[in-house]
Amino acid sequence: MESRSTNGTMNILLTQPFSFCVFVAALAAIPPYAHAQQLRPMRIIVGTAAGGSIDTISRGVAQRLGERLGQNIVVDNRPGAGSLPALETLAAAAPDGNTMMMLSATTVIHPLLYPSRFNMARDVTPVSVVSAQGYVLVIHPKIPAKSLKEFVAHLRANANTLNYASSGIGSPIHMAGELFQLATGTRMTHIPFKGMSPAIADLVGGNVEVSCLTTITSVPLVEAGRLRMLAVTTAKRVAALPEIPTFAEAGVPGVVVVNWYGLAAPLHTPQAAVDRIAREIASIMKTPALTARLAADGSEAVGSTSAEFAALIRAEQSQWAKVIKLAGIRGQ
Repeated sequence: MESRSTNGTMNILLTQPFSFCVFVAALAAIPPYAHAQQLRPMRIIVGTAAGGSIDTISRGVAQRLGERLGQNIVVDNRPGAGSLPALETLAAAAPDGNTMMMLSATTVIHPLLYPSRFNMARDVTPVSVVSAQGYVLVIHPKIPAKSLKEFVAHLRANANTLNYASSGIGSPIHMAGELFQLATGTRMTHIPFKGMSPAIADLVGGNVEVSCLTTITSVPLVEAGRLRMLAVTTAKRVAALPEIPTFAEAGVPGVVVVNWYGLAAPLHTPQAAVDRIAREIASIMKTPALTARLAADGSEAVGSTSAEFAALIRAEQSQWAKVIKLAGIRGQ
């Protein structure tokens, strides 16, 4: 399975599912201190309120991981301030393998835009990428373009006349729009909303004309004739939308944007504990029912090693730091 950024390709090789006997053997190889940890509850910190997508996937992972490890795992919601309260909680936790946080692409982008003492490549221990989800570039039907090529031509002929909606400054949707404009030499006015629900309402109403939506959100609106799809932001076509090209296929290379989720632990967490959880996450994310459910939503079940997740974080930091600088983006 593959996850890409515009800085290159990161191949994530999933481990084979553990049989019960192999799992027992793996537990036997863990140092004695780790066995003691098994008796203590674990927690996954989430930097948003309950009910959002990152909270939902965190709860699903917590349930399945808890069943495999024989531990109770709770989800600890610490919303607000660009996940800063959640990150502070993670940093203060004992590095014993019993505390993790579900990071997202936004968690890496925000410290590049807003004052923060945290650097994701320096201040956490990456455990495993959990899943990845691309977006669909959509436009209001009042725009005459029927393809990405026609849309780019329309933008060049009508500079700064269209509005691009996102869920907020520094969100992956915002960054996707900025990356697209840099790649095509076009300009739109960015309109940040407090979440995608009001953004979609204005998009469907024609008050804004352009945005990037998830597959599950965009499909019913497109089928109803209220929006038009042009391209997907993933490196390969999305299984749920086989007829929609990637940006590269549609003539605009270099625009690959994925909103990923991944578990991180406090700095200095023992590698044995990190690797144990990473192996279980990789196995969980290969469960056929889970893989199928995520695919229907346009998402990809991933699972990775700690080193692979660390490489992804570094690549994301490099990519978005360049986009922020070139586009002159400022946090507000």
